[in-house]
Amino acid sequence: MYNILVLNGPNLNLLGKRENDIYGNKKLSKIILDLKNIVKTKNILLTDFQTNSESLLINKIHKSYKKIDYIIINPGAFAHTSIALRDSLLSVKIPFIEVHISNIFSRENFRHKSYISNISNGIICGFGTYGYFLALKYILKIYSK
Repeated sequence: MYNILVLNGPNLNLLGKRENDIYGNKKLSKIILDLKNIVKTKNILLTDFQTNSESLLINKIHKSYKKIDYIIINPGAFAHTSIALRDSLLSVKIPFIEVHISNIFSRENFRHKSYISNISNGIICGFGTYGYFLALKYILKIYSK
């Protein structure tokens, strides 16, 4: 069984309610359900975790060591602030794709720098919630090889 973990950081629990002009109107629960439906006929287990707490996100990454094969992570604002998040991802050596719903490079200057981008296997930003599906599509492609 191949294990994929979808991690979501702060404020992503409010998708569909907050700043719809930036983040759209699809709820996180619907995104996760759609992702799980894509993999349900494959030998893949997709699990998810969302938290507004940096420490809980880091603990989840640590607990994924030798249990998870690939991570899709939307770190939210932690991408721009958390060296601890970067260190946790480095420590477990699980390949991951960084996803952002908005184009972080067309927003405020402080959003242009992500502490995890240069250690990721790829970055998807600016395609709305479809970015999660692009990440999964890539993982499925490499998984099927």
